[in-house]
Amino acid sequence: MTQYPEPGGSSDGALYGASTRAVHAGLPDFEQGAPLLGGPVFAAPFHLRGPKDAHEFGYGRDANPTWAALESALGTLEGGTSLVFASGMAAVTATLMTVLEPGDKLVAVQDGYPGVRFVATERLHGVDVQWVSTNTEEIVAAVDGARLVWIETPSNPKLDVCDIATVSAAAHKAGALVAVDNTLATPLGQQPLALGADISMMSGTKTLSGHSDVLVGAVSTRDGELVEALKRWRSQSGSVIGAMEAWLVHRSLATLALRLERSSAGALAVAGALRERGIEVFHPSDHAESAQMLQYGCLVGFVLESEARAQDVLARCRLVAEATSFGGVHATAERRERWGTDDVPPGFIRYSAGIEDPEDLVADLLGAL
Repeated sequence: MTQYPEPGGSSDGALYGASTRAVHAGLPDFEQGAPLLGGPVFAAPFHLRGPKDAHEFGYGRDANPTWAALESALGTLEGGTSLVFASGMAAVTATLMTVLEPGDKLVAVQDGYPGVRFVATERLHGVDVQWVSTNTEEIVAAVDGARLVWIETPSNPKLDVCDIATVSAAAHKAGALVAVDNTLATPLGQQPLALGADISMMSGTKTLSGHSDVLVGAVSTRDGELVEALKRWRSQSGSVIGAMEAWLVHRSLATLALRLERSSAGALAVAGALRERGIEVFHPSDHAESAQMLQYGCLVGFVLESEARAQDVLARCRLVAEATSFGGVHATAERRERWGTDDVPPGFIRYSAGIEDPEDLVADLLGAL
């Protein structure tokens, strides 16, 4: 596979930007008559003569060439080794169940992805769980005695932020590992491993793949032992992605930078328009310390006065599908309280800007309001 440098790095004197790396990551060297991205490989068993480790591809629950290409691409963008899973939830579960044992302490943000809370409260038997807000000082104050510190920044749905580098330094001093849910920013928005985190997790179902048609999760790390442990969990649990889905995600990486830039601009425009109307808004730009986040992230949250008002506005939007998840090319929104998983008022709307023209999204929403 072609190797590309870290951000700001060079290869043969050439500097590669984020979009260039996303386009070329994980592709084979250019070859006469070959496709730029080969098609998906569909196989359960592979021909394997001799011992079980005679070739990396032996059985489809352990490895697949299409996964390998996608993992190579994600590893290039993340600055580590990446493994793909059947969904973001599968990636969450693999990380928590692999790292933690009975008697361990988990420090986790309570205002992030609810799937973490589900696993922590229902499946991590014997693990002491301490919930904290997405606040750097509060997280740092809780790290003593922890085995794993789980953060999500920006958080979802309230879009709070914390300092990954500061949290990582404090956690490592206390002997803990740090995992970052990087779903919203993606590795083009921030690189948790470069900031000191041990694990970067993503639901690639969202912005990474970006077309609302694939479930995929990914875990990246620079710890070789953890990579092998995660591979064992993936094989033993069967939480594997299909070849077609892996191929679709890899294909979608080529437009990641463009989609991220446009949807982030749309979210920022929507946030500004709502603030001008005096509506309570949640967006990473609320936090002065998150300047780099101003250009990354499709989400904006806002609060209307009631459930009925929120549902009426959603029904009046012509460009916005009422749907859960986020990060697709189409604008979506939902009244987040309907799930009962987030501490938000009944009129809280989570809005995901698509790649539509930002001015059209603003006009559509203001018209609905």
